[in-house]
Amino acid sequence: MQITKYVHSCLLVETPDRVALFDPGAMSIDSIPVDQIEQLDDIIITHIHGDHFVPDFIKQLVQKFPGVAITAPSEVVAALGREGITATDQPSAAITFFDAPHESVEPLFPQPEEVGVHYLDTLSDPGDSHSFTETKAILALPITAPWGSSVRALNLALELKPQYVIPIHDWHWRDEARTSTYDRYAEVLEEQGITFLKPETGKPMTIDL
Repeated sequence: MQITKYVHSCLLVETPDRVALFDPGAMSIDSIPVDQIEQLDDIIITHIHGDHFVPDFIKQLVQKFPGVAITAPSEVVAALGREGITATDQPSAAITFFDAPHESVEPLFPQPEEVGVHYLDTLSDPGDSHSFTETKAILALPITAPWGSSVRALNLALELKPQYVIPIHDWHWRDEARTSTYDRYAEVLEEQGITFLKPETGKPMTIDL
């Protein structure tokens, strides 16, 4: 499996048979080389917030990949429907949902509907949640946010013990803070046999399971 992170919470997940793009939001879309993506089978959106979902960008992807399957919570499905784009709130053969409610963001923002997604029984993306209790071998872990704690994120990884952790939702940090925190996460998780990956925007990472 090859995984490429784009800036914030957006992941391009590629296997020989299937390719998915997770949460292409406002912080990420300018870094995504749409013209270089040759295959796209799934677009997965965990919730409606703008750092995870930009309708006009989804339109752009659908124009290039008219057969792409879009999976999202019902309020995202409804928003896309108003734009003439078909999506579903039901899992496919490649996707399993798990309980991962969005952490409270009120009164900053309305509370969104959110789904956690296991993809190809290999990668788990909980969206903006630290309130989930399961993971597959690879965990996309949100590590900083107005709604959550970096310490809680690290403890969650230690509790659930995936084989690999990919940090997401860290646009809020300057580069020095990100590098320092990545290094410390890697040290702590390595002690428990967990590999912490240090993504760089647009640079693919290959994971052999």
